[in-house]
Amino acid sequence: MSRILLFPFFIILFAINSLNAQSTYEFLRVDMSARAGALAGSFVSNNDDPDVIFYNPSGLKLLTEEPISFSFVKHLLDINLASLSYSREFESIGRFGAAIKYINYGDFTEANEFGAKTGEFGAGEVAFVLGYANALDENFFYGANAKVIYSKIADRSSSALGVDFGLHYQFPEQMLNIGIAVLNLGSQISSYYDSKEDLPLDIVIGVSKRLEYLPLRLSLDFHKLNEDRDDFLKKFKAFTVGAEFTLSKVLRLRFGYDNEKRSELKVGTTSGIAGFNVGLGAIISGYNFDYGYSSLGLIGGLHRVSISTRL
Repeated sequence: MSRILLFPFFIILFAINSLNAQSTYEFLRVDMSARAGALAGSFVSNNDDPDVIFYNPSGLKLLTEEPISFSFVKHLLDINLASLSYSREFESIGRFGAAIKYINYGDFTEANEFGAKTGEFGAGEVAFVLGYANALDENFFYGANAKVIYSKIADRSSSALGVDFGLHYQFPEQMLNIGIAVLNLGSQISSYYDSKEDLPLDIVIGVSKRLEYLPLRLSLDFHKLNEDRDDFLKKFKAFTVGAEFTLSKVLRLRFGYDNEKRSELKVGTTSGIAGFNVGLGAIISGYNFDYGYSSLGLIGGLHRVSISTRL
């Protein structure tokens, strides 16, 4: 007998990414890092966090020692995500990174075509990432990721291969960084049914600037530059802004704004505080503890926690 998914998987994807998903594996777009999430995902020009592997692999080259980071995201309903990232420099070869990103959608009721409950089923997805970065020239870096992606919904599954490419240029004297990344370029190997779906391709350009006379770092990213828009200016609609304040040697305060999420999560005439993000970071005994909150307006909000250190 056929199954009726009483809580369809597409509803889950709807909750995860801005109500208009056109591709599969949308969990790849979800910000994992509490720091990046608090900055609304303005992270393509980052150069000091191991989770940069999810945003721009070229940023790995500017990391030092052997940083490792674990993050957990409490999403809507029973949806939970987790990630782990690590990188290490190999002399005369370059810096390699590895990461895992996992999402669990919880358990759902299974029923036949007559509506009779026959049990429960689960749904989850995972991506394994291997990255590499090196220098093209002084202050100019490149990087690439290879991804293996797997998804399972009840007795259906799919898999895909993807790659990321990135460039990073820094102006040390001006404390300015520029990043460009092409994310999730690839294709499904196997699909849930007969037709294959696209990966959530994303072209991102961003800049970050640490102010000279204020303990503040500002970031601006333009996402989804590959997507077709009715108007040229609308191509820049998906922008994010982040601000990170250094309150002391051990405390960081972060704010972020996501323009696209704010407009897409509008219900009726109000958006509430949708698209706004806030977070706090603390350094204790060599460990970085971070928390981030992202508002989805009337729908709810996301809570993120991360812990990172250097081995």
